[in-house]
Amino acid sequence: METRKNPFLEPYGTIHDTAPFDRIRLEDYEEAFMEGIRRDNELLQRTISNPDKPTFDNTILNKDDETEGYYDLLERTSTVFFNLLSAESSDEMEALAQKMSPILTQHANDMRLNEQLFERVKYVHRHHRRLTPEEKKLLDDCYQGFVRSGALLPKEGKDKLRQLTEEASLLGLQFSQNLLKENKAYTLYIKEEAQLDGLPQTAIDAAADEARQRGMEGWVFTLDAPSYSPFMTYSTERELRRQMFMAYNTKGIHDNDNNNLEICKRLVNLRREIAQLLGYKTYADYVLSRRMAKNVRSVYRLLNQLVDAYKPTAEKELDSLKRFASVKDSLEPWDLSFYSHKLKLKKYNIDAEMLRPYLQLEKVISGVFGLATRLYGITFKENKDIPVYHPDVKAYEVFDRDGSYLAVFYADFHPRKGKQGGAWMTQYQEQCIDKKGRNIRPHVSVVMNLTKPTPDKPALLTLGEVETFLHEFGHALHGMFSNCRFESLSGTNVLWDFVELPSQFMENFAIEKDFLRTFAVHYQTGEPLPDELIDRIVRSRNFMAATACLRQVSLGLLDMAYYTKSDEFTADIIEFEKQAWAKAVIMPQRKDTCMTAQFSHIMAGGYAAGYYSYKWAEVLDADAFSVFKRHGIFNQATAQRFRDCILSRGGTEDPMTLYTRFKGGEPTIDALLKRNGIKRKTGKA
Repeated sequence: METRKNPFLEPYGTIHDTAPFDRIRLEDYEEAFMEGIRRDNELLQRTISNPDKPTFDNTILNKDDETEGYYDLLERTSTVFFNLLSAESSDEMEALAQKMSPILTQHANDMRLNEQLFERVKYVHRHHRRLTPEEKKLLDDCYQGFVRSGALLPKEGKDKLRQLTEEASLLGLQFSQNLLKENKAYTLYIKEEAQLDGLPQTAIDAAADEARQRGMEGWVFTLDAPSYSPFMTYSTERELRRQMFMAYNTKGIHDNDNNNLEICKRLVNLRREIAQLLGYKTYADYVLSRRMAKNVRSVYRLLNQLVDAYKPTAEKELDSLKRFASVKDSLEPWDLSFYSHKLKLKKYNIDAEMLRPYLQLEKVISGVFGLATRLYGITFKENKDIPVYHPDVKAYEVFDRDGSYLAVFYADFHPRKGKQGGAWMTQYQEQCIDKKGRNIRPHVSVVMNLTKPTPDKPALLTLGEVETFLHEFGHALHGMFSNCRFESLSGTNVLWDFVELPSQFMENFAIEKDFLRTFAVHYQTGEPLPDELIDRIVRSRNFMAATACLRQVSLGLLDMAYYTKSDEFTADIIEFEKQAWAKAVIMPQRKDTCMTAQFSHIMAGGYAAGYYSYKWAEVLDADAFSVFKRHGIFNQATAQRFRDCILSRGGTEDPMTLYTRFKGGEPTIDALLKRNGIKRKTGKA
């Protein structure tokens, strides 16, 4: 009997060398992790014992990719494991993550804090000659990576840094696991049909289907977005809305094993200690020194500009909502979506449910793919022979304008057990050009939690869900169009406050009539989305826009408040939160809710001291789309320039250089204010 082989330890032998999800078993990961670490250590020893003078080739590019079928085992294994830990997790995977996380962090520290390796890197950094701009960028990033990881610290400092980073890694993982458990633990179970009053049939059907899957009678609502959002928007049962709101906004602060409050406090302090050990006053100073924003002052300037510009309008929006609602007591947070929807319906006669019949997922997919074809000439072909990690996932081959293979694209659309909430883009293979000149094309994945189909209806989306799809698809295009030499500079490996430009740019198309006409047809009759309905969508686009802007700004302020602290953080998290974002909050705050304990972006998602980047990139995306509006939203010459100047260049140059090459000048806040209907004096972004 033939002994089974670990698929990570040999060439995949799949189409485009895609991950063989159908062959991977849980027990394969640890063996592959440990073998990957061993191989890394072996390569490290060869590098530092090389008697030749350090050069760019024998030190910075020192890997075995000249070998046919070469792959980085540790990177290959980590990519699959940690991607699936978010998209298709289990108790066993979470336990393994807890076990492996400190081992992997220790290994990363061993590499970054190896003095002999750093001496070679430092020598090359000081004495390099005749490097291309891309090589210089890689070398500088490599050198700075060592420095920012503590390579210049004395031994006791390095030992301390190891301890801090290993603890932070483990706590970030624990934060995410706690949040997933909290999110999945709560359900609202409804037995009486009368309590479904106001809910659209799509939400009722989905809740009935959820109940059936759980072996229950009646209707089950969860905290997953496709269930939670319609309930909060349409349910006339105010008390049930309150229950759902409180369940959602108290995740991570209950008196149980999933409480994240102390974890958050410790993470804030760990990151401050790491930054100060490396010579920075605060963690924000450490982070922003390698961002477009450059420093804390620039971030606060943007956030304060937005507060000044949007708050007066937001306060008027709230006053109008209060007058319209006329509730007996005060307007509460669980009332906002409900009454906002009713007011929007009254003012514009537009409702998300009116659009659902015209936004069938399969048609939306065709529309989004068709948009990419119209702009860039690329095409998508589903290939069911490419292995996937769950039956919900679709795999596509992507071909360029000339018919050549461009990328593999995975799409994972619906919520399920073991899948984190929200939406994100990731990659299973990043683009690069190896030493033999082979252009290794990327394998890109988007993961979302869109409305599921039911036994009676296909998946019918809201316009907001279409925007989510477009957003993640923008990230995917950034990955797929990459044409860089080095993996660490390719695709979305750009400065953090630039990475959201391609994604937020794509959202602009969601309300463009000429785009909607390409796919928005009634799923039963085939009738196109009426022009009059599209006009109402466009007229309503800025409804409560200032309030939405302030919400994002408030989260940016909260993030900065934590990570601009220079002394030990000892405050009560909930009280601190309320004070931190107060200038951007226009409603009385509840003392029994907390965002921080579920704020994955800044606690476990890489956005610590970086959440402002969504608004930073929004300035860029509005400015960039204004160019398309001038020349035509489907103008291929403009799209090609956007691809050549931004989407294909990754992090090979300074982002502002890339942007000005596309635009012909630096961005201003003007286009964003115009798009949102806000009148204010102009100013630089």
